[in-house]
Amino acid sequence: MEAPHLVLGIGELLWDILPAGPRPNGAPAAEPVALLGGASANFTAMAGRLGNHAVILSRIGRDDLGRRAIQQLDGMSVDTSLVEIDPAHATGRVTVEFVNDEPRYTIHEPAAWDFLSLSDEWVRLAERADAICFGSLAQRSTQSRQTIQTLAAETPSRCIRVFDVNLRPPYVSGEIVQESLELASVVKMNQAELPQVLALLGFESSESSGGDALRQGAKRLLRSLPGLRLVAITRGAQGSLLVSNDEWDEHPGFALTVADSIGAGDAFTAALTHYLLRGAPLRRLNEAGNRWGAWVASQSGAMPALPGEVRDAIAAAIEQ
Repeated sequence: MEAPHLVLGIGELLWDILPAGPRPNGAPAAEPVALLGGASANFTAMAGRLGNHAVILSRIGRDDLGRRAIQQLDGMSVDTSLVEIDPAHATGRVTVEFVNDEPRYTIHEPAAWDFLSLSDEWVRLAERADAICFGSLAQRSTQSRQTIQTLAAETPSRCIRVFDVNLRPPYVSGEIVQESLELASVVKMNQAELPQVLALLGFESSESSGGDALRQGAKRLLRSLPGLRLVAITRGAQGSLLVSNDEWDEHPGFALTVADSIGAGDAFTAALTHYLLRGAPLRRLNEAGNRWGAWVASQSGAMPALPGEVRDAIAAAIEQ
């Protein structure tokens, strides 16, 4: 049997605090609910569920939310052995509101994940990683930015380096986006973020969300960044677009009843990475990302319970 691939998620580990009241699916919530999240944690949890050796590299406070985070991740095929404990800063929290059924985030700071420290253990792990995923939000502090970029640079040339663009005002920096893209072999963003990324890099961009405009924007990134091999653009209910130097593939998405969209993009990224490690063609990468993203969107929270029969059914559908 093939050994599991070593997949690293570095960045934010936090709790999403969802409000009481109506939710996107119309079901009311009697009181606020705390759900474990953070883009890197969501990515790593899904990567582990898909059968990889998934390691979360983050930092939590010496508090109850931190202990609960580790307990939950330990039960989800995530290796938490290298999560750092911060004696001075609290575990991260995000307050979530729903506006027109779309989540809006208040990301509290400072949080423990703003103080990621580059340990020897992290570097040794990076030197043998098969894939690493890092985002832009997790780099909002100078310390975490330096740690994340240094660690990504320590990975071997064969490593798939995934830059997950998550532009959350006021934490938007053209410098961080540029530096991260120069480190990446794969970039993933949503269709609203593509024109923002192009503008941050000094390119003219179309505000159109049509397939032609998205493909042209993706090609512009590929031409300007020699190390970049794949641009993945998610389009919500309209599916996604994958563009490489040689080809492109568009997926229409799946019809579903949305519980909330929190973590759906991270599930897409994890599935994309999982199948990239197995040499899958663009069509299968797109199918996998959309199926897993749709499943997470149909559930509440970013890390819903995943019965074995559901996992097997989705995997079989992707293979078909």
